[in-house]
Amino acid sequence: MPEILLATANARYSHAAFGLRYLLANLGALAERAGLAEFEISKSPHEIVEAIVGHEPKILGLGIYIWNIRLLTEVVALLKRVRPEIIIILGGPEVSHETEGQEIVHLADFTIQGEGDIEFPKLCSALLGGGRPLMPVISAQPPHFSEMTLPYTLYTDDDIAHRVLYVEASRGCPFTCEFCLSSLDIPVRAAPLEPFLAEMDGLLKRGAKQFKFVDRTFNLNMRVGAAILRFFLDRIKPDLFLHFEMIPDRLPEELRSLIQQFPTGALQFEVGIQSFNPEVQSLISRRQDNFKTMENLRWLHENTQVHIHADLIIGLPGETVESFGKGFDTLKSLGPQEIQVGILKRLRGTPIIRHDDAWHMVYSPQAPYEILSNKLIPYESMCRMKRFARYWDMLANSGRLARSLPCLLDQGSAFWRFLDLSDWLWKTTRQTHAIALTRLFELVFQYAKDTLKDPAWLRVFALALCDDYRQDGRTDVPTYLAEFEIPALPKPEGHRRQATIRQARHQMD
Repeated sequence: MPEILLATANARYSHAAFGLRYLLANLGALAERAGLAEFEISKSPHEIVEAIVGHEPKILGLGIYIWNIRLLTEVVALLKRVRPEIIIILGGPEVSHETEGQEIVHLADFTIQGEGDIEFPKLCSALLGGGRPLMPVISAQPPHFSEMTLPYTLYTDDDIAHRVLYVEASRGCPFTCEFCLSSLDIPVRAAPLEPFLAEMDGLLKRGAKQFKFVDRTFNLNMRVGAAILRFFLDRIKPDLFLHFEMIPDRLPEELRSLIQQFPTGALQFEVGIQSFNPEVQSLISRRQDNFKTMENLRWLHENTQVHIHADLIIGLPGETVESFGKGFDTLKSLGPQEIQVGILKRLRGTPIIRHDDAWHMVYSPQAPYEILSNKLIPYESMCRMKRFARYWDMLANSGRLARSLPCLLDQGSAFWRFLDLSDWLWKTTRQTHAIALTRLFELVFQYAKDTLKDPAWLRVFALALCDDYRQDGRTDVPTYLAEFEIPALPKPEGHRRQATIRQARHQMD
């Protein structure tokens, strides 16, 4: 049984706990006395506690994040009742700031604020040696890569076969966007390139196919970014998939020429736009050249096979529904495959709180601390925008309406048309989850029929919708489309239906 157990609750099984593997890799001589336990947030607190107790650890290190804070608070409370002798050490972004009022921090024995790669082994060594630090909250200084052991050999064969592998060539961010925790992590620290690429080569030789780079600014250092792209391009193989976060207004020719050489499905860029409103950008200390950003996105759409996942945020100070909608339409016109509409979250430690009074920013007190209202968007309108975001993900980002939705959105402003559809769906169903796919198709058709009266256009839309309906292998014609006399398709012999949903490798957030 391990004396030190590293554990967390992941959002889903496909997410491997990168931070825990870094801690395990850097335990040194203590590594052979340590173990790893990963759970999912779908588990009950009692199931997790029973599993932890079964390991009989002396020390439990828990990774705390915005998605698991509520669950793991209950886990720690239960553990302190049934096994009070287990020393519980917390770490992770959710307990790295504003610890004073956090229940889980008061329940645990120790909390490490910041990156614990160096401090966690020191604390464990002291505790197992019989010592006990006086201070329950320990502030860790950001370590340099030269001080750390890279964790990639700790990915198991099962991880490689079934999970997204998280990797990083750097830590930190040079920008100061006030809603983001990375704004506190300056300067950028780069991993030594050759040892890092050697580790990537090792993973590829073991059969790894999906890599998610968690670097905040993959294209900040052109030499490093180009070297990484060239490395994977030289080893390209079927099903290789690379996810990078990129600075939207920085894409020089050297990177462009490399990006163009990647085949369809190999590259995904997460592009944080957040807002196209210059006044909002100024308020939140975000430096972004909007013209260059639009030029780069347009170039990627027209000249590469990159899958673009672009982010916008609703609820930022100074942003109205109308200005958000204008930015949404601008982004939509640039052709990204996905637009992620995020709701502003008040992450612990971020300087966005300086706007609370002036902009009447009101957030939920419970994780994930989403904004409820502000000076420009009242609560009712914020609820409306949250439904917009949910329906957009369900209908647009999923790819389920790849042919028919563009027909609908081409009728004027994409934002206002989809917001109208969102309002109609909510009024009709009072649901934003658990709507059967076949029911969704019927609802969208009914909206189009009720709203847009042109018979010629409706027939075009019906044909496109039927194509979408059939993209997972169906051959029939839905009864509500019978009036358009669309012929049924012959069912292929030995056909196996495959559901058409957004590819799992594109669902990495």
